[in-house]
Amino acid sequence: MSDFRLNTTCVQGGYRPGNGEPRQIPIIQSTTFKYDTSEDMGKLFDLEASGYFYTRLQNPTNDYVAAKIAELEGGTAAMLTSSGQAANFFALFNICENGSHIVASSSIYGGTFNLIAVTMAKMGIDVTFVSPDSTEEELNAAFKENTRAMFGETIANPALTVLDIELFAKVAHAHGVPLIVDNTFPTPVGCRPIEWGADIVTHSTTKYMDGHGAAVGGVIVDSGKFDWMAHADKFPGLTTPDDSYHGITYAEKFGKEGAFITKATAQLMRDFGSIQSPQNAFLLNLGLESLHVRMPRHVENGQAVAEFLEKHPKVKKVSFPGLASDAYHDRAMKYFGHGGCGVVSFELEGGRDAAQSFMKKLKLAAIETHVADARTCCLNPATSTHRQMTDEQLMQAGIPAGLVRMSCGLEDKQDLIDDLAQALA
Repeated sequence: MSDFRLNTTCVQGGYRPGNGEPRQIPIIQSTTFKYDTSEDMGKLFDLEASGYFYTRLQNPTNDYVAAKIAELEGGTAAMLTSSGQAANFFALFNICENGSHIVASSSIYGGTFNLIAVTMAKMGIDVTFVSPDSTEEELNAAFKENTRAMFGETIANPALTVLDIELFAKVAHAHGVPLIVDNTFPTPVGCRPIEWGADIVTHSTTKYMDGHGAAVGGVIVDSGKFDWMAHADKFPGLTTPDDSYHGITYAEKFGKEGAFITKATAQLMRDFGSIQSPQNAFLLNLGLESLHVRMPRHVENGQAVAEFLEKHPKVKKVSFPGLASDAYHDRAMKYFGHGGCGVVSFELEGGRDAAQSFMKKLKLAAIETHVADARTCCLNPATSTHRQMTDEQLMQAGIPAGLVRMSCGLEDKQDLIDDLAQALA
């Protein structure tokens, strides 16, 4: 399906039924798979044959959907995970270990920030956070001898900063490490980071890819372009024999195209078991089939809402890359050609109290921790996800107390604007 355009791949990628086979991706709701001989199963455990033996590692339903996402992103292999957090952890931990160092954009989702700064630090993995607006010289200065990966988000949640993918990729490659990009907000419909130099792409499929708030999940996509053997000393897990699989060297046996995902499956999914359920993968595929139709509507609604809010006297500031006044507008036009997604962040005059009062008056938009859904939802981070922080700490983090994050759904844009207008009034 790689010869087809993206819209067609959304609908038919990943799974091509044969004569008399199910038209829809089958849900293989089984934990185990039967074999005639122990020798047959032994080949699977030795990675000498392809197939399935336990859903904790792999499942056919998941692989069909992962293959579709790999096609959408222009990658060579992909693996579904139980959540976006699991995807980011696996993508980093697959090449990092005790004593490694990561360079990451400081403008990323709070949960991912904590994952890298706190949890992975307990594993002995250090991090240096850099501004997404850093110069090439500043980015170079963040690297160390033990740096093993660079990480950023295409569009950060909730700050909506836009990553300069080309620049980050250039610097990462100059230091012999891959660039990992979380592409959750634009989706491959809006941006394909691999085309701009990214090596690994992750998603929280819970968001726009699912699009209906039905199933939590994540995915890792490998570009198949990073040459692990050229930097063998940095990535021993991929370039030296794995004793747990009879001395297989992933980069030699599976090449650039398959080494990363094979290791992530054979080692990390085996040991941590953060697999996406086949049922969730089936629901995810239903969302993917309409992704190319939904995303333009999300962007259109986000643009309309942002333009309305920008002119309202009770709104102090609006962040939406599609606005000509936005600091990231030029970068958004380069990488997306539009605002990138349907999420709008705005700060109200009157701070925390104004934000809470405003949100109580909304009729269409629901107050939820969710984002990137068919239904419009909103959140005031100061009173929810960042509730433990003082107003001063919130300002230091770039999240003022009066900030509202609104994810514009698929409703009529005028109804969304009318709802905002009455709530603000």
